[in-house]
Amino acid sequence: MKAAVQHGRRDVRIEEVPQPEIGPGELLVRTAIAGICGTDAHEYAHGPNMFPIANKHPVSGHQGPMIPGHEFSGFVEKVGPDVTGFRVGDLIVSGAGISCGDCKWCVSQRTNLCAMYFTIGLHRDGALAEYVNVPASTCVKANDYGLDPDVAALGQPMSIAVHAYRRSRLQTGETAVIIGAGGIGAFLTFVVAQAGGWLLTTDVDASRLEIAQKLGATAVVDPRQQGAMAEFQQDPMEFVNVIFEVSGTESGMALALDLATRGTRIVLVGLHSAPYSLDLRDISLREIEIIGTNAHVVAVDLPEALRLLSLRSEGWADVAPEVLSLSDLISHGLEPLADRQSVRIKTLIDPWAQVTRPTQSQGVTL
Repeated sequence: MKAAVQHGRRDVRIEEVPQPEIGPGELLVRTAIAGICGTDAHEYAHGPNMFPIANKHPVSGHQGPMIPGHEFSGFVEKVGPDVTGFRVGDLIVSGAGISCGDCKWCVSQRTNLCAMYFTIGLHRDGALAEYVNVPASTCVKANDYGLDPDVAALGQPMSIAVHAYRRSRLQTGETAVIIGAGGIGAFLTFVVAQAGGWLLTTDVDASRLEIAQKLGATAVVDPRQQGAMAEFQQDPMEFVNVIFEVSGTESGMALALDLATRGTRIVLVGLHSAPYSLDLRDISLREIEIIGTNAHVVAVDLPEALRLLSLRSEGWADVAPEVLSLSDLISHGLEPLADRQSVRIKTLIDPWAQVTRPTQSQGVTL
């Protein structure tokens, strides 16, 4: 089969590789659409750090050149032994994260905290290939939600946003701020908007702010503009229930702490690359909560993500406007993302396509 294989830093090659074989509990999936994100771009430009190319992964056992791709939809090609609930031809979305199912975290439905957790496309071969091998336990049928393959491929990043929302404990009608309207921030804007409260989304990119408004933000703002935040720090943001820090930047965290009022919950969605100093006395006196969030719980977050994707009748072409071929993956996908020059919020790839094409204009097929 044809696949994108990362051999080292800025060394991804489109190669012919053996088709994967399935074992008990697994599905062989014919990849329909695979997405790439900032993690893939960082591994491409600055890694391998997470990818087990030089060193053997302690759980997955993978070592050596690896196929990325942890966001994907596809059609079941073969069903392995001991698999129930799936049949050949089903359109599925995989959450990609694999957990043991037996530890105390898994039993308490916090599978993303499993000590044996690893991820397809990050710690073993993924979906930037014509076929990918996945545990059935990581999959949900997109057919049940009326989604086409293009939109279904957004399920994994949307589930990250769903999990962050659950971690925030945001209630209907509460006030929220989202700092950063990139991939996860855009999906989070849509998720939070469904709660019906007042929502401010911030970003430094005007096109992203425009899309955030379409996704349901009550107001949007570029925080760099002189006095831009002042009008919001009275009413309605005199009391802020939740702030989602999605940018993963020092300036984003500083803005979150500045906007926090007494009792605010700050949810750290973006991963920060360096330690950050906090005034713990101030945190205590204002009863500010700092909440971590990581990945998602496939059993609860992925089905909800697919349900939410199906709600937007106009589709998701503004978030993911086109689908690239594998031959364009590096020049039009990984390189722009790595250089922070991408013009898309989400970049999608069709491993079977010969040329780049527009995404499906409608989000659902009924």
